Amino acid sequence: MRQVAIHDREAANPMLVVVGQPELDPGMAGEHRHQRNMLSWAESGTFAVRTGGREWLVPPSHGMWMPAGVLHSVEIRRPGRGRVVIFVDDHGPTDWIEPTGVAITPLIAELIVHLDENRRRGPLRGHAESLLLGLLEPVPNTVFDVPIPGDDRIRRIADALIADPADPRDLDEWAFAVNAGVRTISRLFTAETGLTFNQWRTRVRVRAAIGHLTAGAPVGVAARAVGYRKPAAFAETFRRLTGQHPSIYQGGSGR
Repeated sequence: MRQVAIHDREAANPMLVVVGQPELDPGMAGEHRHQRNMLSWAESGTFAVRTGGREWLVPPSHGMWMPAGVLHSVEIRRPGRGRVVIFVDDHGPTDWIEPTGVAITPLIAELIVHLDENRRRGPLRGHAESLLLGLLEPVPNTVFDVPIPGDDRIRRIADALIADPADPRDLDEWAFAVNAGVRTISRLFTAETGLTFNQWRTRVRVRAAIGHLTAGAPVGVAARAVGYRKPAAFAETFRRLTGQHPSIYQGGSGR
C-alpha cells in the first residue's frame, strides 16, 4: 500500500486535504503513526486496522478516524479504491482522541469525492469542508471492531477465526487445538476481551458478513460465508447486534 504524499497538495489555509488512492492493493502496512488526524475510506474494497489491542474491519459503508500520533497497522483485505481525508491543524472532531469508526453516508461520500476532484480554494470549497466536518458521526464499536486478546493461546484462536469466520469448531475443539483446558480458554476469553467466546465469534462473523454484503453478496450467500446455515438465524443475529437488517448493507449501502 503506497504512502500518501500530501505536502504538494495543500492549498492556502485549507481545513482538510483529500488524497485519492486509485488502487488499494492487498497487503499490510506495518505499525506506523501519522502527524495529522486522518479519515480513511475505502470507496470500494475493505481494510482492517489494528491498534491498542483492537481490530476494526472497515467496509465501504464506513470510514476510520485515526488521531495523529496513534500507533497502528493497516491491512487491505479486499482490493479497491480509497480516499484519505487529512485534517489540517486542529480541524476535525478534536474530542475524538481514540480511533473511531465513522458512517459514510451518501452525502459524506459525495463531499469527499467532490473535495478530491475540485481543489480550487474559495468560499464554496470552504462551505463544503465545513459541511463535511459537521456531518461526521461515530458508529458503535460493536459493529466493526473486536478486541484482540494478548494470551498466545486465545490469540491463535482469534486470528484463525478472523481469517475464517465460518470455522465451525466449538470451544472444546479449540481448547484441544491449542492444548489448553476448556475452562481456561473460556475464562481467558472473558478476561481479555470482555466477551464470552460465543459473543466474540458472533461479532467477528457479523462484521465479516458486512464486508460480503457491501461487495454485493446476497444475504444468504453472506450468511453461509461466515458460518450460518440458515439465513433467518443469521438475519436475527445481525439485527440483534447492529439494530439493522443485513439487506441494508447490500451493495455498499448501509449508510
